[in-house]
Amino acid sequence: MRTKYGFVKVATGSFEVVVGNPEANAKEMIQVMQQATEAHVEVLLFPELALTGYTCGDLFLQPYLSKMAEAEMKKILQFLGEKNPKMIVVIGSPAKQRGLLFNTAVILQGSHILGIVPKTFLPNYSEYYEKRWFSPATSRTADKILFCDQEVPFTPNLIVETPDGLRLGCEICEDLWVSNPPSGIHAMYGANIIVNPSASNEVATKSDYRRDLVKMQSGKCMSAYLYASSGLGESTTDLVFSGHNLIAYNGSIITEAKENSGLMSAILDFEKLENDRVKFNSFAEGIKMNTENNFNYNFITAKNTAQVDTLPDYVNPFPFIPSGQEKEERCREILHLQARGLAQRLKKTGIKKSIIGISGGLDSTLALLVVADAHEMVGLPLENIIGITMPGFGTSERTKLNSDRLMALMGITAKMIDIRPACEQHFKDIDHAPDCYDVTYENVQARERTQILMDVANQEGALVIGTGDLSELALGWSTYNGDHMSMYAVNSGVPKTLVRYLVSAYGDMHSNLAEVLESICGTPISPELLPSKNEADMQSTEKTIGKYDLHDFFLYHFVRNGFTKEKIGLLARIAFPQIGSEEIDKTLDNFFNRFFTQQFKRSCLPDGPKVGTVSLSPRGDWRMPSDVRYPY
Repeated sequence: MRTKYGFVKVATGSFEVVVGNPEANAKEMIQVMQQATEAHVEVLLFPELALTGYTCGDLFLQPYLSKMAEAEMKKILQFLGEKNPKMIVVIGSPAKQRGLLFNTAVILQGSHILGIVPKTFLPNYSEYYEKRWFSPATSRTADKILFCDQEVPFTPNLIVETPDGLRLGCEICEDLWVSNPPSGIHAMYGANIIVNPSASNEVATKSDYRRDLVKMQSGKCMSAYLYASSGLGESTTDLVFSGHNLIAYNGSIITEAKENSGLMSAILDFEKLENDRVKFNSFAEGIKMNTENNFNYNFITAKNTAQVDTLPDYVNPFPFIPSGQEKEERCREILHLQARGLAQRLKKTGIKKSIIGISGGLDSTLALLVVADAHEMVGLPLENIIGITMPGFGTSERTKLNSDRLMALMGITAKMIDIRPACEQHFKDIDHAPDCYDVTYENVQARERTQILMDVANQEGALVIGTGDLSELALGWSTYNGDHMSMYAVNSGVPKTLVRYLVSAYGDMHSNLAEVLESICGTPISPELLPSKNEADMQSTEKTIGKYDLHDFFLYHFVRNGFTKEKIGLLARIAFPQIGSEEIDKTLDNFFNRFFTQQFKRSCLPDGPKVGTVSLSPRGDWRMPSDVRYPY
């Protein structure tokens, strides 16, 4: 759709309105439009009745005001036709049809009016008296109107669409506040951006409620939502208007402002919206429910709005990591979900013990913390957790020390089984040179550890807890039927970047573990399967496959957003300016190669809880043939 990557720059426009003076207001709007033109804005929204001011009162009943508004709209059309024939502009204005006056949104592109949307729901309670001056959309006598010498569509059921995939629907102020807003119907019929010219006055706490309305409606509609409310200059005879402007995107507020003049803009990804709608296909089921209502939609074709290749200035490099004031709450929630999944499995099976291999690395640490929480949930003693350290040929002193300290501090049952004698015997059995450090050398150790865990679980009547994370599943960074296998995998929904964050957050919540968890978080990521002379010489996972920061970024945008390899690479360059393009490209190639070739491991995964929007369970979120390959 649209430009190569689907980004659109949208904006709301604010200015100090002069009540009852369309000429002055048109001049102000043209200045804002000039700013928008220079900023390459593609969709621009002004407030409700911006051309006249919302607080004109009975002046709306004076014919001169509507005539002046229409005359000034012609000047705006002339400006756009000469200066910016591509940008779509939505302006609130009164408009007459066969003796009735309507509160409308006029949708412009260049010198053409694409359509006019009349307000459906007119508030006539408390401080509002709109029915005194205006007629609702249901009172119109035809779906056409003559305005500015142009006969154009006149209906609330209007969608403006461009050849490159932008589809715009409109509702006006009160329309959003009813139980079934028009925007919901617009979205079902394909609108991916909703504009709302509004005049919502302020009272205590109203702005919070308004923000929630806009945010949730954008999420329910899986759309962008632009909201521009009247502000500076409106009469304060009885009311105060703050000019609350909001841009929301699929359930999130992207930006907002009050008492602001000029532009408030955002760059939004419409390709992502399209991909989400295809994926969550119950979204369109509502159309079937509304066929009885005979919604006759007008689809108006506009020109493509893009003037340049729009790209975002900032891309979040860590999409899996919670941010903002709720980050601690999110961490608690994720940890709780992991623990609740295991607690339910223990409860349903009647098993009283858990077996877990402890390496001193991030994954096994997080798994152990989750197991401890799960045991507490079902009232099992921590002594029933059997942590087994299994030093091998590459085990470092640091990880061994951290493993022992952590188990002692947590009060679990600790065991140590050295796997080296068994591995050396196995090398002899299969005639493998003990100094041949190849994949067989590494996998022998991984499978020996899994065998020990499974056998001890048989002895103890326990569950073997898997420690592998979501990033490792994506990359196939595990030994088939080795650490790949367990009886319940608590980390299978948690990517590596989030693992580190959760372990650190757990330390913040449990001061007695903070020091050892901090040391574990600072340990370089390594499978510790190859001998090393010192920590600097130690086997490094990220030197082999690339940075997990990049892999998790790629994973999120490929699986969650459905982006192409090319687009993901572009976004990575914006998100990670400190990493060279060559490294990004190399890691991206490695990600796609491994993601596709290693599906056979994911096709037989143990059970494990989904905790976020990305999951690779073959029984749920990700069902892919094991023998398919990425086409490029």
